[in-house]
Order: sequence, then C-alpha cells, then structure tokens
Amino acid sequence: MPKKTITKFSVFVILIAFVSMSTAACHSSVVGDGEPPSFDRAKSPYDEPKIAGKIESAEITESSGIAASRCQQDVIWTHNDSDDGPFIFAINSKGKSLGTWQVSNARNFDWEDMTGYKDGNGKCYLYIGEIGNTNNNERSEHKIYRIAEPAVHESDAGSTRKAPIQTEPAEVLAFGYPDARQDAETLMVHPVSGEIYIVTKHRTTPAGVYKLKPVFDPTLVVKAKKIADLIVPAIPNGFLTGGDIAPDGKRVIICDYFAGYEFTLPEDSSNFDEVWEQKPRVVELGERKQGEAVGYSADGLSIYATSEGKFAPLIEAKRRIKP
Repeated sequence: MPKKTITKFSVFVILIAFVSMSTAACHSSVVGDGEPPSFDRAKSPYDEPKIAGKIESAEITESSGIAASRCQQDVIWTHNDSDDGPFIFAINSKGKSLGTWQVSNARNFDWEDMTGYKDGNGKCYLYIGEIGNTNNNERSEHKIYRIAEPAVHESDAGSTRKAPIQTEPAEVLAFGYPDARQDAETLMVHPVSGEIYIVTKHRTTPAGVYKLKPVFDPTLVVKAKKIADLIVPAIPNGFLTGGDIAPDGKRVIICDYFAGYEFTLPEDSSNFDEVWEQKPRVVELGERKQGEAVGYSADGLSIYATSEGKFAPLIEAKRRIKP
C-alpha cells in the first residue's frame, strides 16, 4: 500500500476513535451537563423536603428502590442495586434498621425498583423489578418478582446478609418489550387494578410507559404493551430513575436525579392511563447524591426519597394540600 494511502487511512482511524470517545463522553456526562427543572415552592402542594433520618444499616449502600408497607405501620422496604444478592431491607421512617431478608427463588442481576401492593383480601405483597439492562441493552428478557410481604418483628433487627431471614419463594413474571430492548428503573403497581407499569429510561428521547397484566406464570414470557411516551420538565427529559402510584390510584410520582414529578388524574376521569397525558408538577426532593428511589407513604400524604451511598438520608416531603 502506498505511503500516502497509509497516512490517510491512519488519520481516518484516529478521527473515528476520537469521535467515538467524544460520543461516549457525552453519553456518560449527559446528566451532569443537563438542566434541572424550574420550581415554584409557593405553588407546590408539598412542604420543603426534610431529612427524616439517615439509613443506619451499613449494608444498604445503593438504595435503588423504596416501598412503604401497606400492611405494617412505620415499615419501609428498600434494596440495593445490582451485584448485591437477592436481599431486601426493612427500615422505619427515621432510617432505623428493622432487618434483612433474602428473597427465595430470586437473583439480583440488576434490581432497579420495588413497590408494595395490597390485594382485595387485605394481603400485602412486595414487587421487585429486575428491569435494568447493560450499557448496550443486551438483555431482551426481564423479570418481576412478587413475594408475600414479610412480617417484621422486633427480634428481626439483628438479621444481616450473612444471617438473613428467608422470605417465601418468589413468584416470577418474565417479560419483554414489543418494540426494542429497553433499560428501565421504574416499577409501579396500580393499587386497584393490580396492573403493572414500567417506565423506561432514555438519555435522548422521551421515556416509554409500558403496562403488564400480573401474570406470574413460570412457563410464559409476557409481552408488555406500550401505552404512552413520558417526558418531564428537565433535560434530559426521559432519564427517569424511580416512581410510585399513590394509594388512592390517582397520582403518580416519578423522579430523576434532579427532582420529583407528580402526575395527577383529572377528577372527571375514570381511566387511569389518562394520567400520563397530564402536565406534571415539580416536587422538590432535596439534596440526593444519586437519587434513584421515590415512593408515597402508606397514607399517600408524604413522599419518601433516598439516595445511593452508605448511610444515605431518608428524605420526606409532606403534603400540605390534601389531594
């Protein structure tokens, strides 16, 4: 090959490498270089967020999901992100450790969110979303685990990952998306219908809202149904990291690294899916190192949020205007 050709080829390769590195750098820093939403505290239905306590368990290092119990007073559940093992942790509203449970019949490849659900017979469950993906979205199938919510006793506080309490075996719902492979960090269950909602996470496009019937059949892989695109008033507008549906089934709280965003169903609507068409209200969630978990209190009058990191704050925003 002539020398001049080699030189041109070498320059071409260097340019391609430079562009690739620049693109990768842009993707990795897009949140840090993003724009937070504007916020008007005078119009907010929530008081200024306060640190209710700090998570005291040193085992909780990456609180990635949060769920207030619908059956037990002052019990809040959380879990770590990927590579921790199938553990869930109970804390109270001040962050005090109430115990560690190992979820039977489950593994934690990339747990991203959890939520609580109380059925028509008064039995409470926890849903855990194995819904994350690799950087290249290599996974085409995801799982949702459902367990009967463990009863928390005072004597459970001494349990640890090395000596956990075992849950009942988890039921498993395997699912895929109808359009493309997705990454998601938001799992929600409607308190009345029991339908499951997944909100995907995107850096450059709106997030997608997908719905699943609660079909926990180990022989099936359920196909989720896309029902909406979702954006929040921040940049990036689809980089969503957690969410929950209020106990009354009429409000939804979603968060990103900047803030929370509450969607409210119109009073004259009986179709919950119309909530995704509404303009969200920005909810201040305070300072979070990396906020990936948000959820309503059992009575729906507060919003709790946590952050990744050891001994992270448990933040509470109390509603001053009743829904």
